Amino acid sequence: MSARYCTVRESVVNTEPRAVVDEPSTARPHLTWIILVLALGGFGIGTTEFVAMGLLPNIAGDLMITESTASYVISAYALGVVVGAPVIAVLAARVSRRTLLIALMVAFTAGNALSLIAPSFGTLMAARFIAGLPHGAYFGVAALVAAHVAGPGRRARAVGQVMLGLSVANVAGVPVATFIGQHFGWRAALGLVVVIGAVTVVSLWRVLPSLTDMTTTDPRTELAGLRSTQIWLTLFVGMIGFGGFFAFYTFLNSALTSIGGLSESAVPIALMLFGLGMVTGNIVGGRLADRYGDIAIGIGLAGAAVTLLLFAATVSTGWPAVVVAFGVGMTGSSAIPGLQTRLMDVSHDAQTIAAALNHSALNVANALGAWIGGVVVAAGYGYRAPSLVGAAFGVAGLVVLVIAVVSARRGAVGPRR
Repeated sequence: MSARYCTVRESVVNTEPRAVVDEPSTARPHLTWIILVLALGGFGIGTTEFVAMGLLPNIAGDLMITESTASYVISAYALGVVVGAPVIAVLAARVSRRTLLIALMVAFTAGNALSLIAPSFGTLMAARFIAGLPHGAYFGVAALVAAHVAGPGRRARAVGQVMLGLSVANVAGVPVATFIGQHFGWRAALGLVVVIGAVTVVSLWRVLPSLTDMTTTDPRTELAGLRSTQIWLTLFVGMIGFGGFFAFYTFLNSALTSIGGLSESAVPIALMLFGLGMVTGNIVGGRLADRYGDIAIGIGLAGAAVTLLLFAATVSTGWPAVVVAFGVGMTGSSAIPGLQTRLMDVSHDAQTIAAALNHSALNVANALGAWIGGVVVAAGYGYRAPSLVGAAFGVAGLVVLVIAVVSARRGAVGPRR
């Protein structure tokens, strides 16, 4: 048993009620199937989150609105994520984790089904908001379940494997759904998501154990966790550190074509390599976090800053920059499993709201990065600038992480000494 795990256990040994019991679940022999099913839900969520970006012209044409107006459906989904994560975590604090995961995926599927049949732009906006509500809570609870059934020493690795669903969605789900949407209409793309959601609901029902050894909490306990400085510092690491990651991603297409001289046909290859980098990063990052804890987060943030600088330096070379994009995806995503498990450790009995808020924080980072990237481009600094801004954000996130670790070691929280 690792010293880090022992410290976490010692810090909560006399605390009631426990949010999660760390002993391995009786369903541990079925860990692989549990992880696969949880990741399948993440695959569906990742597909619906990003596919709208590539189908805005189709949505605009069908609903007879401008493309800029159609882009509000992306904001509506993101708003649903930010609002839904903490609200659901608090209101469903007493619900069994198995029941909650199934209910969240049912809500997600229903939201996408409503989007599929939405007759107007207004109803589509409302449906996309509903579809986004379960996003953060699902990933948060799925991460807690994965860490629980995996047991000590494999928690971050299991969390990273669940998050693979989101990464694989960028590699396979989004391109396939986009192709379907371009050839058969954007509603057909959402139809694919509905099918994935329905399959996930059935699979969760059949594969998930009862999880009765995961003790639930109550709304007051979950809300009390928001008084923790360590929770907020960890969330700020994600908001700031990954803001630059998304600034880079938002303008990757334009940078490669306008500066790198690549054709539009090369962009899908670059996006696929970026997605493969994220897949690799989740796998590697989970293993590093299980072994090195906070150091693994720092490695990811520092690596992202370095690769973003390298991209800015090589973007004019074209294809070599595409290879660097793989490195950006790998280094940035490698920090996510560590961030998720850090929140588990510092949140004590408020693990559900802390884990869910991590995904709200990442969506704030998405919005922040896209906005900052747009500001520097509009200011005339060109499409190389978002990568430079991204590197600065990575360093800033690393600084916040250092502050959090030093604060914990001085006794502010204690579990991650």
